[in-house]
Amino acid sequence: MELREQAFSPIPKRVMDGSEPGELTAAAVLSGAPVDLQARTARIYRPAKTATQSGDWHGHHWRMDWDILQKGHRWENPLMGWQSSADFLQGTHLNFKSKEDAIQFAQKQGYEYFVQEPNERRIVPKAYANNFMHSPKKLKKIPTK
Repeated sequence: MELREQAFSPIPKRVMDGSEPGELTAAAVLSGAPVDLQARTARIYRPAKTATQSGDWHGHHWRMDWDILQKGHRWENPLMGWQSSADFLQGTHLNFKSKEDAIQFAQKQGYEYFVQEPNERRIVPKAYANNFMHSPKKLKKIPTK
């Protein structure tokens, strides 16, 4: 049975029949990729640096990953007690040089996607001399005993 003949398909109809407006034809129509992969929503974002990094060397790429399947796809391994999963896209991500490249790839593949804009860093200027500036408030006495 073809995918078009099924009563329900999680893939949008415009992707399946190739009638999506625009010059890009979704690769999902021709690729033969599993329906589970085509129906997942992709998230496009720029990953944040870890707290221990001070530079911005690795902060210039954009990443695309897929949503996590909710019910029935996780279980506890009886031998070790670890969490197991049947989700083959759980640890998968793709890196892109720019946001536009990631969006174009998602559109070409026919994925539903959303873009999560990064939070910009606010750098507050600090100076050691500010610790010794005069303030008109009453002196604060800190008892030592």
